[in-house]
Amino acid sequence: MRILFLVLCVLAPLAYAQQGPVRYGYRVVNTYPHDITAFTQGLFYHEGFLFEGTGKRGLSKLSKLNLEDASELLTKSLSQRYFGEGIEVVDDKIYQLTWQSHMVFVYDKHSFDQLETHYNATEGWGLAYNGEHLILSDGSARLQFMDPETFAPVRSVDVTLNGSAIPNLNELEYINGEVWANVWQTDFILRIDPATGRVNSVVDLTGLSAMTELGSSEAVLNGIAWDADTERLFVTGKHWAHLFEIEVLGP
Repeated sequence: MRILFLVLCVLAPLAYAQQGPVRYGYRVVNTYPHDITAFTQGLFYHEGFLFEGTGKRGLSKLSKLNLEDASELLTKSLSQRYFGEGIEVVDDKIYQLTWQSHMVFVYDKHSFDQLETHYNATEGWGLAYNGEHLILSDGSARLQFMDPETFAPVRSVDVTLNGSAIPNLNELEYINGEVWANVWQTDFILRIDPATGRVNSVVDLTGLSAMTELGSSEAVLNGIAWDADTERLFVTGKHWAHLFEIEVLGP
């Protein structure tokens, strides 16, 4: 809780102050159904479909979903011993992290057949792909850049805002040269320079959770998906009844 308190002390003034990184607002463009029982850990949009990785032991899975009605087109459940985390697609493979088991599962993106596994020395939280490296968050302020073939770390950066490290980096998405990161248990998404770790700007999604039904006390913002072809941005949360397409609004 002390770490969360420190994070909030750094981020909270962004909702009011004009100094420091640019703060963006949002407008809801479309609202889609989302499984309120899904403990969303990873999210991406690919080839016209939404892919979601969920957590909780005994409930963790990877799903391919129809955006319009949230119907499940393909699913892969994890063993009850694993707590699923972030997911990402690289070519014809989907990678799925586990929280504290140090396992990374790799599936065929068409069939969800498991192809291989990798070892991850840290916790697994979020995952993104910049076209060369997988980008991993582990709940700290650090982003690691991993070789997709071996899942070995290549380099890392510490994420800072106004000189302060920001831990609790969770679900990730790579959008137009920036790493976008949910900060766990806040309404903020950080837009991060992957070369330096500095926060370029902050997207403030305060009020979005009030637009949906929340299924538990753990129903916090978590889930970013980018449709690069049409430049649509989707966000949701753990145990949220809706997924939102939003437009980011300038200050």
